[in-house]
Amino acid sequence: MDADVVIAGAGPTGLMLACELRLAGIQPVVLERLAVPTGLSKALGLIGRAVDTLDYRGLLGRFEDRAAVAIPHAAHFALIPLDLTKAGDLGLRGVLIQQAATEEILNSRAQELGVQIRRGCELTALTQDADGVRLQFTGPDGDGTLHARYLVGCDGGASTVRQQAGIDFPGLPPASLLRLGDVTLEPGVTPADLPDLRVPVIPLGEGFYRVITVEPYSAETDRRSPMTLAELRTSIRRVNGRDLPISGTRWVSRFTDASRQAANYRAGRVLVAGDAAHVHLPAGGPGLNTGLQDAVNLGWKLAAQIHGWAAPGLLDSYHRERHAEGEQVLLHTRAQGALTLTAADGRTAALREIIAQLLQYQQPLRHLIGLMYGLDTRYDTGTADPHPLAGRWAPNLALTGPGGATSVAELLHSGHGVLLDLTPDGGFARAGHGWQDRIDIRTAQCPSPPAAALLIRPDGYVAWAATTDTQDTGTLHDALVTWFGTPTADATPQTRPRY
Repeated sequence: MDADVVIAGAGPTGLMLACELRLAGIQPVVLERLAVPTGLSKALGLIGRAVDTLDYRGLLGRFEDRAAVAIPHAAHFALIPLDLTKAGDLGLRGVLIQQAATEEILNSRAQELGVQIRRGCELTALTQDADGVRLQFTGPDGDGTLHARYLVGCDGGASTVRQQAGIDFPGLPPASLLRLGDVTLEPGVTPADLPDLRVPVIPLGEGFYRVITVEPYSAETDRRSPMTLAELRTSIRRVNGRDLPISGTRWVSRFTDASRQAANYRAGRVLVAGDAAHVHLPAGGPGLNTGLQDAVNLGWKLAAQIHGWAAPGLLDSYHRERHAEGEQVLLHTRAQGALTLTAADGRTAALREIIAQLLQYQQPLRHLIGLMYGLDTRYDTGTADPHPLAGRWAPNLALTGPGGATSVAELLHSGHGVLLDLTPDGGFARAGHGWQDRIDIRTAQCPSPPAAALLIRPDGYVAWAATTDTQDTGTLHDALVTWFGTPTADATPQTRPRY
């Protein structure tokens, strides 16, 4: 066996997954088709639960250092501005950071953790056997092969991994063709000097602006032909009614509003994540945010499977949990496409006006924000009468422990699960002794704790919570077995690798 896990694709999802696997003691091999990163950015920001995830891994500061500006107040639904002050305290956070910078940060983190990244290597074929996946690739030194226990496709919407694994990709075909250009304007010209624009002109910094046009999709469009600045200029002229004073460009591209999702996120020993699992209109940048969440959900489960302590069905829960979340992303991006890409007649304008009115009220606004940014995610914990926190994102409680002040976020920096006992006598902590090789067990005090104890999964979601300090260790035991396997006799924290 050459590797425990091969990851196809060194975009944000693939790099995040590689980091998660290393934190869990697995050494992945990442194959990336491009010899060097493009330095170009489709996504322009991170928002919602993905930001919280980076915080819980201790990485958010790196992103904030590279961010242009905080963006919570730039939230919108189908370009209808969302007044977040009317939603109450949702804890929504965002940073405006171009995808290229996100990839640089995650690549640097992967290198710190010792991840092996092979650039200029493109996966071409794969076959599965009883022990793993045999894959073929082309690289700088010619053709090569690898045999891995598992293969994860993080290789984009046209995923070779997904196609080779025979995973269906049902959904809606494109109805609109969008052309994008990161351009410079003629000296001295700014968007303010261009009245009555019918195309968005978004400042990116360093003198560049993003221009996007939308036109009906034609089956005669040759998507394989290289996109050119001349094609973008022609499209701008049709949509805008006049030329824009563009002086140059660093990137032009096409994309559509096609909306598809993998029928299964797992086929044997092959899994898919990120754009390989779901494609949609990039309304608000949900693809990158969802891909990072896919990676963090999958990483610890795949590592548990390889280490041999995963409970039956744990790895399959990746599909169950993340496919449902992908469906929600397709739901709201399809709705936004219908409101922004269809003919701008009186019917569409009336519908937009009604929705804008509804979004002035707190409950519709909170519902929509939760849907769009992953704040309403609740995973099924398999219990009949779960605690209100069970299955939800663990709140970032301020804690005081034996070592001084800390927080839930800091406890999760290691990428391990956490059993957090907030009772005076620490009885719940003692009940977790047999899992010390898989989770961190902590006792702490917390002002106004929302629960007596919390079992937090490595991805930041609560697997179990105790309503009172009554020592209900039976339900805790069941939760530990469900999510962290059977206990190990005389397990000690030292048996777990740390990075």
